Formats: sequence, C-alpha cells, structure tokens
Amino acid sequence: MPEQTKLLASALSPGPNALSGKSLSVTGLRKSYGGTTVVDGVDMEIAAGEFVTFLGASGSGKTTTLMMLAGFTEPDSGGISVDGRDITRLNPGKRDFGFVFQQYLLFPHMTVAENVAFPLQLRGVSKAEIRRRVGETLEAAGLSKFAGRKPRELSGGQQQRVALCRVLVYRPPIVLMDEPLGALDKKLRDQMQTEIKSIQRELGLTVIYVTHDQEEALVLSDRIAIMKDGRIEQFDTPRALFERPRTPFVADFLGAANFLTGKTEDGGADDCTRVRLDTGGVLTARSHPCVPGQSVRAAVRPGKLRLVGAGEGCCSGTVETAVYVGSLTRITVRLDGAAPGTQPLRIETAIVPPRPGERVCVTADPEDVSVFAATDGG
Repeated sequence: MPEQTKLLASALSPGPNALSGKSLSVTGLRKSYGGTTVVDGVDMEIAAGEFVTFLGASGSGKTTTLMMLAGFTEPDSGGISVDGRDITRLNPGKRDFGFVFQQYLLFPHMTVAENVAFPLQLRGVSKAEIRRRVGETLEAAGLSKFAGRKPRELSGGQQQRVALCRVLVYRPPIVLMDEPLGALDKKLRDQMQTEIKSIQRELGLTVIYVTHDQEEALVLSDRIAIMKDGRIEQFDTPRALFERPRTPFVADFLGAANFLTGKTEDGGADDCTRVRLDTGGVLTARSHPCVPGQSVRAAVRPGKLRLVGAGEGCCSGTVETAVYVGSLTRITVRLDGAAPGTQPLRIETAIVPPRPGERVCVTADPEDVSVFAATDGG
C-alpha cells in the first residue's frame, strides 16, 4: 500500500506546491448548549501543512470544535481565519475544506466512481476533467476495479479509502477528519494511519484530526491538543506531551502515570528536585519551581520506573502481581508505608521480572519524573 500512496499523491499533485495546505487561526472559540459550555475559549495557531489532532475523552469538546471549524456549528463567540482571512460566519460550502467522517457517508445509490466524482460536480468541473481526475485517483488508490460497485459491495477499509479519495479528488488545502478510523479493526486501522500520514506529507495538506485513541494521535500528529471540559490542557508535540506534561491531567491521560505524594526537601542537585514520599522513599525529579517542605505529587509513567538494588534514592516495596503481555511484563508493587486503599505502583519492564511476594526497590531517572503542586487539579 505505500507504493499506492505515493501514486495517489503524485496523481493528485499537478505541480510543485499546488496542494500546499493553508494556515488556520482560532481565537477565543466558545459554544454552549442549554446553559452548558462545551467549548470554552479555544485558542490555537495551526501552520500550513501541519497535522494536528484534537485528543480527549467523550464530552471534552473536540468534535464540537471541529464542527465549528467546518462551519456546521456556529460559535457563540470567537474567530476562525484561514491564511488571515476571516471565515467565522462563512457557509461550509464556501470554506472549501475536505471532511472525512467515521461513518464514511458514501451515497449508497451511487457507484464508487460517482461518489468520488460528486464533489467535482458540485464545483462545476467539466465532465472530461471529472473523468480524468476520478480515474487517476481511483487507479492510484488501488480502487479502479471497484469503480462500478456500490458501497455495500466493499469492505470497511475499501469504503474508507473511497471516502478519502472523495475528499482528495478536489484538492482541498485543509482536511478535517472526525474519528475516520474508529470503525476499522486494529490491523486495518494501522494500515490506514500509514496511508493518511503519507498522503498528508506528500501533498503538504493541513489536517485537523479528532480521535480518542492516544496511540493513533501519537502516530499521526505533528502536534496534539489534549482537551478537557471544552478547554485545551496542552497543545504540543507528542514527545513534549509525553515527556513534559504541564498538568497532572495530561500526565495521567497519556500513559496513565503513577502519582506519588510527598514533600520537597533540600539536597537535590541544581537542576533536580528531591521529593521525600509520604511512604518514606525518595524520588529525584527534574527541576521544579518549589520550596523545601512544599506538598507535591510526583508523576512517573509505568515504563519509566526501574527495579534496582536497595539504597538511598529509591522506594522499597513488595511485588503483588506480574503479568506477561508479550514484549513486556506488567508489575504492581505495594510500597512500604502505603496507606490502606492506596493504588499499587504500576511498572512495565522488559527484563526478567521478580515473582509476586519478592522484595524490590524502585527508582526512575530525574528526567522521567514530573512534579506538580499538590493543589494542581487533574
């Protein structure tokens, strides 16, 4: 399929930079329904040719934000502009955006070729040009032999490729995608992720993508906007979100971090913060603006914790469970001094794991430990 992806990009691109995406600016976007605010002051700048994903749980505001960008939902306040041109109140049909839905929304009474041709017909493209562009697009996507079939005669992956072709055939500078792969099985979803990202890069399209799948967002995106309660918690690169979360919510949402309560103390290096945990152990974290004795929460992901020999600068405990899941083993450790009802420490390791009941010591590199004030929400 990668070769077909290159062919599709080549067929759709008549010349250098012909399909370059456009920049998009969002300022103070708000939307409420019946007194409930679902999008609350969203601000973002998206560069031309960038792949941006809105990531969040159901009800976080990601789809409503996308609908406002598309023009299907009118914002209560705020502005949307493309390459500096205000489109906030512009009719959806005049924005010239591409839109790919999860449900595909192919016309069941039309053939594959007719579905792909439809947006060109709406734009008044000549019949000869429509035939040429539809033919090239379907051939490059490996769908030529299905041109005369109806959507019901196709597999889910084939239908999704038709939906993608229907958008790309009219060469939109900005493509909006609302969980387009949600109905596919994992193998096909992984394949389609590769195709979508390759086409986006080849054509230089600006893509704004909505998903609740964290792995999908990390694989596809140049930047991710993590949303909660209608607001953007953090808008950053996948690596920055994973390694430098700015809030406890982001730390927990991506990778389900362990949170350990404690107090900061003197004795850390200049670029580190030393945390004495309530359980009695010690973790050293990257530098955090706090004073000695401040109540904090140290966050560290399961895959960043290491089992080490006993000593200062670690946390001791007892292994409760060890479950092999293929490439790694998931371990839970009950820390010494942990209060009743406290969640055990979750660790993911590729080394030969200890057995339940064994004593262990746990630590992490300072760069992998984030510190948040105990009063921070999330």
